[in-house]
Amino acid sequence: MLKRLLLIPLLVLLAGALWYGVSNRSREEITTVIEENLGGLIEEKDVHPLQIAEMRKGEYPGSDITIEQDLADGSNYKRYTASYKSEGLKIFALLTVPSGETPTGGWPVIVFNHGYIQPEIYTTTEKYVAYQDGFARKGYVTLKSDYRGHGNSEGKPEGAYYSTAYTTDVLNAVASLKKLSYVKPLKIGMWGHSMGGHITLRSMVVTDDIKAGVIWGGVVASYQDMAENWRRTPGWRPSRRQSEAFRPTRQQLIDKYGDWNTNPDFWNSISPIKFVSDISGPIQLDHGLADESVPWEFSESLNNALGEAGKTVEYYTYPGTDHNLSGSAFTTAMTRSVEFFDKYLK
Repeated sequence: MLKRLLLIPLLVLLAGALWYGVSNRSREEITTVIEENLGGLIEEKDVHPLQIAEMRKGEYPGSDITIEQDLADGSNYKRYTASYKSEGLKIFALLTVPSGETPTGGWPVIVFNHGYIQPEIYTTTEKYVAYQDGFARKGYVTLKSDYRGHGNSEGKPEGAYYSTAYTTDVLNAVASLKKLSYVKPLKIGMWGHSMGGHITLRSMVVTDDIKAGVIWGGVVASYQDMAENWRRTPGWRPSRRQSEAFRPTRQQLIDKYGDWNTNPDFWNSISPIKFVSDISGPIQLDHGLADESVPWEFSESLNNALGEAGKTVEYYTYPGTDHNLSGSAFTTAMTRSVEFFDKYLK
């Protein structure tokens, strides 16, 4: 930036010196050069870390995974409270490892992205137990990141839609898992629910490390669609911890860049659905048609985008079923999800 600032007055002085000693034709040529170079420097667009292109430039080195506490075993797997580092923050997670002899090359992995839970009431070992168990007992290492600011994890809970924080935490979890000797690094999948679905989709267009993804009731639409067609029941309110922390908002982006009508290029640049041509693997989408938290049309829009891009996608809807795919739909969706991961990760 400093070099650009120094270059501007030098170009202006050079243009002035040349202006008085040349013909009208040469002046036109000089004007063109100035507009192409100096104008480009002045009008250079600001970048935002949420842009997919910027996130792809980021580094997500992860760390060694530390076992914090042994938990009660599952039916055929070990359970641990674990931790890893993300941008210097200690992030807690629930880790499961299949019992028995490690197969040649290691176990396949599913990174588990939970949906929104108030950060101050979140605990590592509660919520999504049955979901994670469904994959853990089928021969997968699983890791459910708490995300920063949740439970005992360090940092502030900035949210998933207008901050890179949670996706960064998840990508660092992926890198941390790849360091484990009993993990198969080329067979990593990702499962996400609701907000976790958004994190899953964003992760899969930022990195090639994730070979298959399953999203239940995901917030996977464009930012314009989210703004115009998402009316949550009941209405969402930030938690106390989020209200006290710096939490990026949609309005802050609108104030700086304009909205999706005046500056569609910017909003498209931060929308993962606009980058599905670069998706890192096949996707399965599961959504209840009676979902009052996230419109099922969001999954349909992603299904259509993936189909238009020629990508592998499975799309299932469940009539009369809620946001959590409760009841008999849960068993059906879990069976489909396990079969999907088995197909692409085993």
